Amino acid sequence: MPVNIHGKEYKTVAERLVELADHTEGKYSLKTKIIGDVTDSVLIKATLELERGTFVGHAYEREDAGYINKTSHVENCETSAIGRALASAGYAGSEFASADEVANAIKQQDDIKTTLSKQQVMDLLSAAGDVDEKTYEMIADKIDNKEITTSNYKVSLDKLKGMKKK
Repeated sequence: MPVNIHGKEYKTVAERLVELADHTEGKYSLKTKIIGDVTDSVLIKATLELERGTFVGHAYEREDAGYINKTSHVENCETSAIGRALASAGYAGSEFASADEVANAIKQQDDIKTTLSKQQVMDLLSAAGDVDEKTYEMIADKIDNKEITTSNYKVSLDKLKGMKKK
């Protein structure tokens, strides 16, 4: 079932593949190839061959572009390339991008909005270090686990500044 994102209908790549298999009775070829693999980023080409023609989709992903990409940027890239090849062949919702692609893009934008700047991290760690070593370690863990983000940075910093050194 298509996913509604901001009033537009997007099909997942899995839905597009089911639709393709149904329409072609499994008579298709779908191949992916890594055409660019540089440190921390990948470019993948998907080629879909049908009786009526060949359709291509490309995708690019960076390892540092969001939480999921830290471990799965190649897989996300391949899924996006396949989704684009399927869309080129007419297997899409009301939009060319897949639901998977749009959800990933929204997540990356949210990650960018919530990630602390280097200065904010330094300010938090400095204030925590002024309290004691245990507080410093606790704040470092909270930063690593993204428990402190731009939305609660000021409150966290003010709380640390208000604590007395032990």
